[in-house]
Amino acid sequence: MEEPITQITEKNAVIREWSLKTQREKGDSLVEGSVANLPEHTTVNVRQNNLEDLVRVWNQWDSDTRGIFTERYGDIAHLITIRVDEQLIQAMVRFWDPAYQCFTFNQEDMTPTIEEYVALLRIDNVQFGKIYVKEPKPLTFRKKLRVNLFALAIYGLVIFPKVLGHIEVAVFDFFERLKQGVNPVPTILAETFRSLSTCRRVGKGRFIGCAQLLNVWIFSHFWKVERTPFHMFSKTFAPLEAYLKKEWPREVTEQYWVSVFQNLRAEDITWRAPWIRPLVLLYKCGGQDWVPLLGLWGGVGYAPLLVQRQFSSRQFIPATGGLAQFEFAFAGEGYMKRVRDIAKSWKEIHFMELVLYADTLTQDYDIWRRQRVSSQQISSTNYTAQNPFLEEMPSELEIARQEFEQEKAKMSRDLNALQEENYQLKIEVQVERSRTEKVQREAQIVRNDLRDLHLENKKLRNTIKNSGLGKSTAEWKEEISNIKGGIEFWKGKAKKEEEKAARAAIELRRKNAEYEMVTAELANNNLLKTLEEKNDQYDRDIHAYEGTLQEKEMQLNFLINEIRKAAMQVVQLSDEAEVLSCQFPLSQRSSISEFLEQVKKQGNVARNLCNC
Repeated sequence: MEEPITQITEKNAVIREWSLKTQREKGDSLVEGSVANLPEHTTVNVRQNNLEDLVRVWNQWDSDTRGIFTERYGDIAHLITIRVDEQLIQAMVRFWDPAYQCFTFNQEDMTPTIEEYVALLRIDNVQFGKIYVKEPKPLTFRKKLRVNLFALAIYGLVIFPKVLGHIEVAVFDFFERLKQGVNPVPTILAETFRSLSTCRRVGKGRFIGCAQLLNVWIFSHFWKVERTPFHMFSKTFAPLEAYLKKEWPREVTEQYWVSVFQNLRAEDITWRAPWIRPLVLLYKCGGQDWVPLLGLWGGVGYAPLLVQRQFSSRQFIPATGGLAQFEFAFAGEGYMKRVRDIAKSWKEIHFMELVLYADTLTQDYDIWRRQRVSSQQISSTNYTAQNPFLEEMPSELEIARQEFEQEKAKMSRDLNALQEENYQLKIEVQVERSRTEKVQREAQIVRNDLRDLHLENKKLRNTIKNSGLGKSTAEWKEEISNIKGGIEFWKGKAKKEEEKAARAAIELRRKNAEYEMVTAELANNNLLKTLEEKNDQYDRDIHAYEGTLQEKEMQLNFLINEIRKAAMQVVQLSDEAEVLSCQFPLSQRSSISEFLEQVKKQGNVARNLCNC
């Protein structure tokens, strides 16, 4: 489990007494009698990587993508567009004091601080006191690196440009730790200080710190302002973005800068940069008297108490004992123990409350500063050149006007977007209106069809009612019962007539037999006349019976026709009953289903009669 970080904040007066006591006990970074061994002249290579591809990628991104990047990595993307003044950096290296890890311009000490770089980069999603600690074994890279390649390129090519055109393995290790909330600023400062010290001691070499941040930092401390602008209180204010919008001195030679720095006076400096106003200052870690820093390739220390004026606080004598001997590289035996000691010291970080005073220096500091042993060996020259920094910062009104113009432009873009959206909405309203009218027309057609359907239904009901189909079940039963009774009646009557006709036929055959007998008798008894008379009578009787038989047959045919008509009516009623059953709802069909089945059966019987 990771050890928690303890933060201790102490009063300014308490720290002043502690610092003075510590300085008296331990002395300064350079003790009296130390011999300066720094070369008078330095030749430093400040060549930077070609960042055109990164700039092109950044310009192609939309605002949402840039916002996501900035939320995760801060404002490091602005570093790729910052122009590095190589002449300025070369001149600044000549004034770097490795013993105190600060720039000594004439009698004024200045150095970049963690608070200032944090404010410049605006990295909010980190833990202030959580630093990068080099592990004994680097990452194996067995897993696929899930990193933002653009941010990695900025860290490898801009912030830690050790080898031009390449990204060091140590940068990959450092970049992976950023996901754990590591504050990158102590590492950035460590490599900046180490590179400045190396170039200053050797008198030549290549500067591998972040030249862009150093460039912005030094210019910001010569950015004159009449009074503190309100925009520095805004969380959305981006110092690097504001820096890019301002015109800075160009085409200035190294000798000119050297002349400016040699003759620099306290009143020429904007001690507190316009974009920072912290309430506390990190001044020491653990048992150290200052702040130890771990970089990618080595460690170094720096004393924030040496530059309290950069935070508008009164400068008193700082504790710097042991600072000059603290720098080391990650090489050889024993360096990992020093790394672990520094990591442990960062588990207890000490802050000092910043207090504004009318005077910027204590009397004892002024005496100490004049007597302090310096390693610088730069001859003084007349201050004849005009300081290019002596220009006033835009007034608060001008800054407000610029922000108003930016806000106005943003609102104009928003207004155009709203107008475009309004236009699209109008088109959509017209389309919806056309669709609504079409639906209304279709609805009117449906209503007309429904009205016609109601009328047709009403007519059909009247027709059914008039044709008898509208009768009740009892009426239908009575109707069919009457029809059945009529059928039975006509059947009985037809049967009687058939029997009567059969009897008449039998009687006719009997009469014929008698006639034949009588004829035989007449033939035998010569009673021809009588027989003729009887024959005539019989003929008359036969004609009468034949007439009667024909009449009965006609009656029988009439009855059969009547029966067939009744059967046809039953068949028609059966068909209509079947049609009617389809018109009833399902919920009502079960109640008359038995009756309709009887009607259908009678219809089948009637069909058989019709076919006879």
